[in-house]
Amino acid sequence: MAQVIDADTHVSESTSMWEMIEPALYERRPVVVQAPKDTIYGSRDAFWLIDGNIFPRPAGKAGFRLITPSAQSVESARTDIEIGCREITNVPARLADMARLGIDTQVIYPTLFLIYVTDDVALEIALCRAYNRFLGQAWEQAPRQLRWVVVPPLRNIDASIAEIRWAKEHGAVGVFFRGVERDRTLDDPYFYPIYEEAQSLDLPICIHTGAGCPAWTAVFDITRNTSFPQIRMLPLIAFRDILHHELPRQFPRLRFGFIEAGCSWVPYVLHNLKRQFKVPDDHWGPRYFAENRIFIACEANEDIPYLIQYVGEDQLVIGSDYGHNDPSEEAQLVATLRARGDLPSRVVDKILTDNPARLYGL
Repeated sequence: MAQVIDADTHVSESTSMWEMIEPALYERRPVVVQAPKDTIYGSRDAFWLIDGNIFPRPAGKAGFRLITPSAQSVESARTDIEIGCREITNVPARLADMARLGIDTQVIYPTLFLIYVTDDVALEIALCRAYNRFLGQAWEQAPRQLRWVVVPPLRNIDASIAEIRWAKEHGAVGVFFRGVERDRTLDDPYFYPIYEEAQSLDLPICIHTGAGCPAWTAVFDITRNTSFPQIRMLPLIAFRDILHHELPRQFPRLRFGFIEAGCSWVPYVLHNLKRQFKVPDDHWGPRYFAENRIFIACEANEDIPYLIQYVGEDQLVIGSDYGHNDPSEEAQLVATLRARGDLPSRVVDKILTDNPARLYGL
């Protein structure tokens, strides 16, 4: 039977992760602080304190909500997935949950690093190393079932390359980016050495939703605007810039994945590019996606037959957002996708197995 690959799951970073931070920066490790429940944060009443800033910031301007830390009342009260599964501090329990859901392999993304955390380069390097070492240890306990995407400290190219090389040897199957990284878009030549290294190691660039641009995040009020503009829109910007500047041509073996932003935006962005460059309608069609190694994560209730006309059935993947508890979550991913009457089983098998295996080099 084909192996089902969940292309997008998450870890809720735990206090045990930060115990792995290097000794020189141990005093600056993230620690949990608690607030009363009668503030504007309500039951989202626990936060990571990192260099005087709190993460998440679940109300007001420049806000964002996360499932980490688990000490938040809203998270500790959850009954859908136990804390040890979310934090990957109980690997056997997570594997049992995967079996229950019909998943053979999970590809794991961060949660805290969906947000831009610090301007301090040394601290960023230490945080990324601790995260990557924790995920490397989890992989060692279940090397077939638990694969992960390395978080590079992108404000230091040499440190990023070192982390990517280490991670490749410890179960990583991709390199994590947000759609904008602080004040740089992903077409910036600054990132080219990372793309070159990822290409040489056969690792894809995985562009996940995330609030990577603090100046952009500061515009929006999480209570009024939700996380749509500062988190979900950024991969669209990256997609447009990568196609415009022909990064797949510059890095002819590099794969690109666009994760957790849905897929329904693809026709709109392609329409914009076609009008700008005055090219035929079929210029950026399924053959382009295949030849340029571009994969898009769709969602189980999107109009997938329509989207296949643009992306092709060989370039779609899908993830459950396991661990999170938000609109992107698809708890019964396999059952939901197989229950659709408008997708041939051949296409479902590609989305669940063949395509993510090619994206992640599994």
